Amino acid sequence: MAEFTLPKNSTLTPGKTFKAPPDARQVRRFEIYRWDPDTGENPRIDVYELDMEHCGPMVLDAILQIKNTIDSSLAFRRSCREGVCGSCAMNVNGKNTLVCTKAIDSYPGTIKIFPLPHLQVVKDLVPDMTHFYAQYAAIEPWIETQTSAPADTERLQSKEDRAKLDGLYECVLCACCSTSCPSYWWNSERYLGPAVLLQAYRWLADSRDEHTGERLDELEDPFKLYRCHTIMNCTDTCPKGLNPAKAIAEIKKLLVERQQG
Repeated sequence: MAEFTLPKNSTLTPGKTFKAPPDARQVRRFEIYRWDPDTGENPRIDVYELDMEHCGPMVLDAILQIKNTIDSSLAFRRSCREGVCGSCAMNVNGKNTLVCTKAIDSYPGTIKIFPLPHLQVVKDLVPDMTHFYAQYAAIEPWIETQTSAPADTERLQSKEDRAKLDGLYECVLCACCSTSCPSYWWNSERYLGPAVLLQAYRWLADSRDEHTGERLDELEDPFKLYRCHTIMNCTDTCPKGLNPAKAIAEIKKLLVERQQG
């Protein structure tokens, strides 16, 4: 019989429960993942009951309400509150999203909040994004040129060329798509993942960039690109409504066209 050993700190334990005030009339229950590396204890699930009469409409509002009025030790990332910065990406009721743009009323019953899956946890709801950002830097996310810049103007694009970037530039690098991808869970050391590959295609599609060949050379790899199996979790979970799977398919298409041409 096969025997398996769970990794350290992988077993969840019951945590604390913070009840709503007796006079609360609109109570919602939140179960939140808690883990502090300094204690040496296993992670736990703390339960918080909030009176919605004193809370904003978004999931992030509830998390802020908990930190500000109940438990100041709760750790998480947030910044813009408008779905622009990507900082507050979390897993809510089993699906990755930006909690600043997700309404509490869009979830029935208890709301369960976890950090993004399959990343090391720094503390509580804060995942370690170091490797993700290193992969992003590896695709050189800036315009590379060989010709000299125009003397009296910027490098211009036609409206048609600019339109090719729609659905790509809006990515906020929240990592919701990559951390929902089973291929990335299994091969994150070598597979770049949906978010980084979408960003890679953003520069391949940019008419001002002159390093298409070099970029394709870097991506033509059995792991960097071809671990994508079109599972489509990435597109399903993207809080910005983007289609990383399509961008990955377009990169593969460019590689085929180069081989045939």
